[in-house]
Amino acid sequence: MTSVVKNLVVALKGFAMGAANVVPGVSGGTIALLTGIFNKLIESLNALMSVSTWKLLLKGRVKEFWEAINGTFLFWLAIGVIISVFSLAKLMGYFLKFFPVQTWAFFFGLIIASAFFMLADIKGWKAVDFLSLAIGIALGAAICLLSPRETSSDLWLIALCGAIAICTMILPGISGSFILVLFGKYEYIMDAVASLNIPVLMVFALGCLVGIVAFSKILHWLIGHHERPTLLVLIGFTIGALVKVWPWADKAATEAANALGGFPEGALHIGGAVLWAVIGAGLVIALELLSRKATNNSPV
Repeated sequence: MTSVVKNLVVALKGFAMGAANVVPGVSGGTIALLTGIFNKLIESLNALMSVSTWKLLLKGRVKEFWEAINGTFLFWLAIGVIISVFSLAKLMGYFLKFFPVQTWAFFFGLIIASAFFMLADIKGWKAVDFLSLAIGIALGAAICLLSPRETSSDLWLIALCGAIAICTMILPGISGSFILVLFGKYEYIMDAVASLNIPVLMVFALGCLVGIVAFSKILHWLIGHHERPTLLVLIGFTIGALVKVWPWADKAATEAANALGGFPEGALHIGGAVLWAVIGAGLVIALELLSRKATNNSPV
């Protein structure tokens, strides 16, 4: 695979992560885990927290610094995420407004399939493994069942939302966008993205920067010292998050979409939901098969 193609593949994975994070309840971390870049992402972010890494830059050893943080990987991943967020913010708003059941069903199928493959990769189950998985499921479900709150739009709160949201954006299972929903800031931030409200976006980005650098260090330590239980808890988060992604969870949105589309009150769109759930699951299965084929064909 040439470097150009490899970089484009990374950008596409970033695009998928950004698309997932635009939708509340869907995690970009799930996409990162599914596409095989989760550990590399955490390692790269952890390198950004290392004093020794920054000493390389201060000494003028730019190339070594760039290699230490996997700079090319982070650059193309970020390009994909940024393009995705700015191009899909309005599109996701449209789909969630006019086709909420089908949209949530697509991501419901995607998450179920990804969770299945993640669990299938874990061998030699023990009682403590089931406990770790159960803890993750309980935490994910508990967070998703929290009710959204109305909050102020002070800049300090926007920065705090960014710091917390970015941490969950790299975690499989729980979406940073859903954290914004909990803080009552999802539509506010999406509107800022769509209208290019630079002051709000800069403060939010600053909060994201602080949050992701600090949190990646903690997550890197957990994976390094307790990889199996950490991954099981993360997978549990993925499963627990299905509470939020259930296609008919938001009855008000469904009824509003029915009115806009001329459907009778109470229409459930079961056929469309099943179809899009199958499409979502099929997408994951196709990506998994392609990933395994590429791994098997790669030189040892």
